[in-house]
Amino acid sequence: MEAKGGIATLGSLYQIVPQMPGCEWKTKTPFASIRRIVQDERYFFKIRPGLWALKSYKDKLPPEILPPKTEPKAKQEEYSHTYYQGLLVELGNMKAYSTYVPNQDKNKLFLGKRLREITTVPDIYRYGYDHIIQEARTIDVIWFNERKMPASHFEVEHSTPIYRSLMKFVELQDFRTDFYIVADDRRKIEFESKLSLSIFANIGTRTRFISYIKLSDWHTKTSEMKCLEKSLNL
Repeated sequence: MEAKGGIATLGSLYQIVPQMPGCEWKTKTPFASIRRIVQDERYFFKIRPGLWALKSYKDKLPPEILPPKTEPKAKQEEYSHTYYQGLLVELGNMKAYSTYVPNQDKNKLFLGKRLREITTVPDIYRYGYDHIIQEARTIDVIWFNERKMPASHFEVEHSTPIYRSLMKFVELQDFRTDFYIVADDRRKIEFESKLSLSIFANIGTRTRFISYIKLSDWHTKTSEMKCLEKSLNL
């Protein structure tokens, strides 16, 4: 974790720890051991779902990682939004998709890197009419398949209306793609209420809700699987 600047996601620890010089696990369940170790409150503390830090770095972390209590609420929400965008980008990369975020988000920081440094699509692929692409440009994260067509669209809803994101998805309903709202679990009732409206009937079966905790778990488990595949030369 020190090698990562005092912070790390569980997924990145899974990838980094086995590569450290002199690292030797005397257990058949190293990932479970890592999960147990980071929960030792003498040395570590949890910042967000899936993100841990060394206690010795608590006063050294930048505001986008650990915002001070004096930070304006809007700025704190922006930092959280960017964190979950970054998880989605890393997850898409691990699953061999090309990844995109809007131009206005590319310079935002995710764990010390700008989002543009971890995405693989510098500008959105023009996979439809101009008015459709204009709408798609604002989607928080898009995964593209090898044919440069959209496989999944994600909107991170920290505080803004879920209805607005669902309206974006309606504009993209003619494409064979999945839609996801990523938000705090407390907003699931709002999501279900809005999705049940007749205007969203055509996207209802393709639109799913992912809580922040579930997204973190998905990111972690995918990292674990990639490590296992690498060890088996798959």
